[in-house]
Amino acid sequence: MSSVAEIEITKTQTVQLPLGLLGFERIKTYSLITRADQTPFHWLSVPDGGDLAFLVVPPCLVLPDYALDMSDADADFLEIRNPNDTLVFNIVTLKSDGSATVNLKGPIVINRHTMIGMQVVLSQSQYAIKHPIQAT
Repeated sequence: MSSVAEIEITKTQTVQLPLGLLGFERIKTYSLITRADQTPFHWLSVPDGGDLAFLVVPPCLVLPDYALDMSDADADFLEIRNPNDTLVFNIVTLKSDGSATVNLKGPIVINRHTMIGMQVVLSQSQYAIKHPIQAT
């Protein structure tokens, strides 16, 4: 019998990305995996895709004043009526030296009600593709 401390709490939700991710346009279905022991990070994993998964993090945890300036066309595509309808994640890149960066220019925006999302490219923003993540 295992103790409560040994139980791994994992939550998985299916996410549809009809346009795919940049460089992975053919993959439309992902699993958003949340593990209590890896908070605030999550995994965007490809079901039956072997080990293909993207480490993601909500941008406000990296840059507290992060502002998503989505076009009306993108909001309409995702059927987003107000900001509370969204889950926003950014892809993290882990480097061999132990450091990490996050792509703040290409957030993944998901309608939390339909679980349909897309990667939005913020071409007019000042955000970096390789924003350093500071250890806390």
